[in-house]
Amino acid sequence: MIVVGGEALIDLVPLDRPAGALLPRPGGGPYNTALALGRLGAEVAFCSRVSADGFGESLLAGLRAAGVDLSLVQRGPEPTTLAVPSLGPDGSAVYGFYVEGTADRLFALPPALPAGVRALALGTCSLVLEPGASAYEALLRRESRRGLLTLLDPNVRPALIADPEAYRERFLGWLPYVSVLKLSEEDAAWLGGRVGDWLAAGPSAVVLTRGAAGLTVWTSDGAEHSAAALPVAVVDTIGAGDTVNAALLHRLAGAPDAGAADWPDVLAYAARAAALTCTRAGAEPPYAAEL
Repeated sequence: MIVVGGEALIDLVPLDRPAGALLPRPGGGPYNTALALGRLGAEVAFCSRVSADGFGESLLAGLRAAGVDLSLVQRGPEPTTLAVPSLGPDGSAVYGFYVEGTADRLFALPPALPAGVRALALGTCSLVLEPGASAYEALLRRESRRGLLTLLDPNVRPALIADPEAYRERFLGWLPYVSVLKLSEEDAAWLGGRVGDWLAAGPSAVVLTRGAAGLTVWTSDGAEHSAAALPVAVVDTIGAGDTVNAALLHRLAGAPDAGAADWPDVLAYAARAAALTCTRAGAEPPYAAEL
């Protein structure tokens, strides 16, 4: 089983421009990753704290429909986090958030994950917003020490980061516990580091998503591989990076060494999955049969 930890929220997606109508859609990087894994046919569980409000119920219903195990989900009476993406001409999204007093911020560290868990993925808002961020960080450290493959997608949201330098320092502290670091070019530029330094800190592989230029991985043994992006008519890019996370985990979970994986195949698979997501409004990752 693969466990995905982090927030589940509602994206208020622009329905038409410039009128500004908004359509509520399930979202959140970890939520989208878990949903995509379920649709790809992986055995996956979601580990989070989800509101008992109507939005929370709809979020869990979406995961159930994808076959995601919900036994690690905590519930709370607080409202669901809301995100409002603004779309650029190329379909890329910049987010604003409503996060005060929301349920996912109050995530508590669960008991040790079941023995059958092979991989853990974390990232996005859940590693920023306290007190839940410290609980997710503790989960990463504990499960990494147990030998799980771990994937970190910082998926940086600058609007939520009050102290950028403190966050960058904290990010570096996570790397010794990370097997695969996946990030976008925008994330890499904002973090201000170099791939070689990140690899030296602990990960077996660093995967960089480059939009229309595709994906590239660098591994701890000095290898570099790339895959081209598939040309598609882009509706928006919401959920594309999360779909890449899912595809990577689906291919890598259970591998003895992520650095020695068949990376050309892994990246090509991830590129196909992300391309299909980009052809749909909101985070709608593909099913296995579509690939």
